[in-house]
Amino acid sequence: MTPVRPVDAASILLLDRSGGTIRVLVGKRSSRHVFMPDVYVFPGGRRDAGDRLVSIASPLNPLALERMAVRVPRCSGSRLRALAVAALRELYEEAGLSVGAPLADVPEGGLPFRPDLSKLRFLARAITPTGMVRRFDTRFFTLFADEAGIDPSGAAASHELEDVRWVDIFDHTGIEMPDITVLILEELQKSIQEDKSLPFGRPAPLYRNRHGHFLRDLL
Repeated sequence: MTPVRPVDAASILLLDRSGGTIRVLVGKRSSRHVFMPDVYVFPGGRRDAGDRLVSIASPLNPLALERMAVRVPRCSGSRLRALAVAALRELYEEAGLSVGAPLADVPEGGLPFRPDLSKLRFLARAITPTGMVRRFDTRFFTLFADEAGIDPSGAAASHELEDVRWVDIFDHTGIEMPDITVLILEELQKSIQEDKSLPFGRPAPLYRNRHGHFLRDLL
């Protein structure tokens, strides 16, 4: 049986620090999903071919882009940029939140804004182990809602994420999450404890499975 090759994907941890705690936006995946149904995840999904063609308002921070390029041979800047675009596109499609400059004329089937990538931090990368029905090479980004001009109360459910809610990053008791989501949340916790500003050039972990062994490398 030919192994399933992982496809590029992106996910975003949108953070609300307006109160006494830091909260992250999660939503419950529909039971109709083949991959990880009925669990809470961060907004995200696969990179679409059209994400490379999207006109952006501002590029990725150079330090974030440099960190993303580590351990990615023959990877173009446009592909890395497209991953960041995918993260913001999914945030819009799944939670109704726009990050960027509004467009007066919206292209058919396109985003109603030009994505602003400048405030995205690269948090982690994870590759789905072999043997899964679907495999993804996912880049996880963080974004502070206040830096992006987002009102946390504007998050809304969609057909992709049915129950959108804000969760304390240090307490997700009673919320069922996939193992990788919990791992990424733990990475966020450690990063916040080290530096609440989440520096753009911070080393990011790569989670992968090699010969049956679970590995965590720093990029």
